[in-house]
Amino acid sequence: MLQAIGLTSAPRRDLPPAVDDLTFEARPGQLTALLGAPGSGRTTALRLMLELEPGRGVTYFRGRPLHQLAHPAREVGTLLGDVPGHPVRTTRGQLKLMCAVAGVPVSRAEEMLEVVGLSGVADQRLGTLSLGMDRRLGLAAALLGDPHTLVLDEPAEGLSPRENAWLHGLLRGHADHGGTVLCTFADPKEAARVADRVVTIDGGRLVADQDATAFARTRLRPRVAVATPHAARLGALVSREARAAQRSVEVVAEDGSHLSVYGSSCAEVGETAFRNGVLLHRLADEVGDTGPSVTVPPRERPERPRSSPSLPIAPRPARTPLRPLRYELRRLLGVRTTFLLAAGVLASSAVLAVLLARSGQTEPPRLLAAWPALLPLPPAALGAGLFGALAFGDEYRYPALAADRGTVPRRLGLLLAKLVVTAATALLLAALAVGVDHQALRLVYGAGVMGPPRDWAGLGAGWAGLAVGCAWAGLLAAGIFRATSAGLAAVLAVPVVVVPLLRKAVAGHSVRSVAGLPDRLRDLAWVRWPHALDHWLLAALHLVAEPVGAALALSLAVLVCAYLLTGLRARARW
Repeated sequence: MLQAIGLTSAPRRDLPPAVDDLTFEARPGQLTALLGAPGSGRTTALRLMLELEPGRGVTYFRGRPLHQLAHPAREVGTLLGDVPGHPVRTTRGQLKLMCAVAGVPVSRAEEMLEVVGLSGVADQRLGTLSLGMDRRLGLAAALLGDPHTLVLDEPAEGLSPRENAWLHGLLRGHADHGGTVLCTFADPKEAARVADRVVTIDGGRLVADQDATAFARTRLRPRVAVATPHAARLGALVSREARAAQRSVEVVAEDGSHLSVYGSSCAEVGETAFRNGVLLHRLADEVGDTGPSVTVPPRERPERPRSSPSLPIAPRPARTPLRPLRYELRRLLGVRTTFLLAAGVLASSAVLAVLLARSGQTEPPRLLAAWPALLPLPPAALGAGLFGALAFGDEYRYPALAADRGTVPRRLGLLLAKLVVTAATALLLAALAVGVDHQALRLVYGAGVMGPPRDWAGLGAGWAGLAVGCAWAGLLAAGIFRATSAGLAAVLAVPVVVVPLLRKAVAGHSVRSVAGLPDRLRDLAWVRWPHALDHWLLAALHLVAEPVGAALALSLAVLVCAYLLTGLRARARW
């Protein structure tokens, strides 16, 4: 059961709240329609229930608020607006990505494709889907976790009659299996035809909470609303005169002093009252939801806990994917941009290496890395930085985790998954770039153009550190500034801005050497490591001593602090 109690949105400026003390319930086994004209507060009410907007009140999903659910996707399925996702990702790839978010087996994606009828377009790109297919995909994503409750905002908007019938049949099937379904509607006739219960709101306030039969009888047909202290007598007179005139007129007593007369007019009811001396307090022609408010009996309202009216609703962070590493791998490999970017980096690196070798003035390490003095970074390092920037940048541009929350979860699990995947991508790209450059040089200039460098271990460690550092700098900067361009700018700022400043700061000759540092550390440490590791330790120390290595370390430290600070500030607001 879904219980919404005292929902009130935060007022903006001098305007009244879009939702004001709204209380209703959606019962299991029923399809409940939240009906209202555009601007009545329907969407705002849903966002308050899902804790997407600030306000007051509480919504219980089978007795617990959303933020107290361990796995929200397995309890509540939502569809608000269009389906989020990268436009070049396939339908199947998008659902597999969402399986990692919900923590369900990947086979669930294929099942949902069958359920919503998208098996034939499973390999079609999201950007090419029609509106009807997009709605089907949204329902498939909402149903991935097999939730008990569905919360949908006008799911049938813009669909053809055939697609409408299919959608309503799917929702009816979910309700018939004991689920709770809450949908917003703008058309009263559609709500009466589809729903079991209709909750009508206007101006953010509850107007009526009725079953579909009572709603269709009292709020869809033209009627005459009458208020009189002699309601029973007037009702009998109107019915007797209609039978005498053989007219189809129905009189419904709303309460002790109100009548609704269907099939008549104000003139006819007024003349009957005048002829029989019946006092009238109100007489009006009304149609549909412009009629009088139908008071919900107290027994039909869910009981409010004593503390509920004072509970604030604050937008809460989206949950980390339940399987973050699997999610990140599917995010990276599920779009062709990854492979096109890698191919472009390797091709440009090979071309630059061949051109540098032609001049004969480039050192072998820079030649293998295809790093001319004119460029701030080699192509492989720039590519690694761009991959890192896309890891968070795409989350904000094409949100899959939290489209409606406007943010990406800053949880440790997701951050670690992104760090691991981007580091592995950077190392693979760096190794492939060196291999491709070497093969290109051998192909163009022969096998004897270059042998293995002497200090290959130190150079390899430096090359790997540069690639991973660039990837992590782009990742953290994009996470802080919420844009891919900001991540790439942070990567370029290291050699262009930070390195020159660092060189000026440490300018001068040093008389101290780190050559004997491994032996001194071995004497101080409790654990004895093999002497073979001394070479790698010195390589790491030399890497940190280089301006680029020191600048990357400094930049990463600053970015980590900024990332944690922004995350803590956002959590404090929640």
